[in-house]
Amino acid sequence: MQILFDDIGSYPPPEGLGEGWAEETIENDWKRFAKILQEAMLQKIRAGVDLPTYPQFQEMTHQFLKVIKDPLKVDEPYLVRERDARIVEVYAIEPFAREYREKHGVRMPLRLCVTGPLELYLKEFGATEYVDLYHLIARSINRFIRETMRTVRYSEVKVVSIDEPSLGISPQVIFDEDSIIKALSTSGESAKSHDLDVEIHLHSPLNYRLASQTENINVIGVESAANPSYLDLIDKNVLEETDSFLRIGIARTDIFTLTASLNEKYKTNVWKEPSRMKEVITEMETPNVIEKRLLKAYNSFGERIRYAGPDCGLGAWPTQEMAELLLRNTRIGIDRFHKDHLTKAEA
Repeated sequence: MQILFDDIGSYPPPEGLGEGWAEETIENDWKRFAKILQEAMLQKIRAGVDLPTYPQFQEMTHQFLKVIKDPLKVDEPYLVRERDARIVEVYAIEPFAREYREKHGVRMPLRLCVTGPLELYLKEFGATEYVDLYHLIARSINRFIRETMRTVRYSEVKVVSIDEPSLGISPQVIFDEDSIIKALSTSGESAKSHDLDVEIHLHSPLNYRLASQTENINVIGVESAANPSYLDLIDKNVLEETDSFLRIGIARTDIFTLTASLNEKYKTNVWKEPSRMKEVITEMETPNVIEKRLLKAYNSFGERIRYAGPDCGLGAWPTQEMAELLLRNTRIGIDRFHKDHLTKAEA
C-alpha cells in the first residue's frame, strides 16, 4: 500500500503580483495567466507531488460564484449551464499537461478541487435559509466537476476534493444534517460515478461523522500537522464501518504562526529577512519531522490513511521557492516513511 502525496491547491504568485492579479490577468492577458499556472504546476510536479492540484490563485468563492451568478451562464438562478461549468485553471495548464504526456506516455495526474456548496452558500446568503438554492448550488458544483472531467484532453482527474472550511466552524450553518449530506452527495455524484475518490477538505474534524455518512464522499481531510489533537477526534471504527479513509496533513502551512516563533527567537520581523525565514524549511518543517507525523498517524489508523500532504494551501507563503521546498520536504518525508516503516511492516 502506498500513501499518495497530494496538495490542497493554492500557491504563492510570482514576486511582484498584488491582490486581484489573477482575475485581471484572466480577463486581459490569458497567455500570461496560463504561463504562470504552468510554471507553478511544474514546481509542484518537480517537488514530487503525486496528485497535484491545479494552482489556485483566484479567491475560492469568487472563482465559482462569478459564473454561477452570471445570468448568461445559467439554466436557472444558481444552476450553471453545462457548457459554462468550466474551471479555467485546468484549461490553462493543458499545454503543460500535453508536454507531460509526450514525455511520460500517460496523461498528467490531477487533483481537482472545488469550493463546496455550503461555503458558496454562506458567502452569498449568510445565515438566511434557502434550502432549495443551497441544493441548486450543489448541482452546479457537480456540473463543474463533470464538465471538467469530460472536456480536458491531457490531464487525468484522479481525485476530487470538495473544500468546506466552514463546516464544523461557522455559527452561520443553519441547515440540518440531512440537507448537508444531500448537498455534499450531490456535489460528488459525477466524480463517484467515475469511481474516483472524493475528499472533503475540512478545517475542523468536528463534523467528520457527517461527512463519513455522505454517500459520494469517501475521504476525510484533516489538518493534523498544526493540530495533532484533531486526529484524536477521529474514531477508526467509524471509518471502517462507513468504508471511509483519511487525507492527513503532515506538513504545517500556517506560515504566520511558524514565522511568529522566529520573530520571537530573533526579536525581529523575519518577513524582512528571507535568510532567517528559511528556517521554517531547514529547521522546523523538515523531512524528519514530517516523517514522524506520518508514522504517528499510521500507527493509529493504518491503511485507513490514503493521502497525505500539507495541511492547507500555500498561497500565503512568501515565495514560490519556499513553497516548493516545503513540498520537496514532504516528498522526502513520505518516501522515508515508505522505506523505513511501511515496507518493513508489509514484509
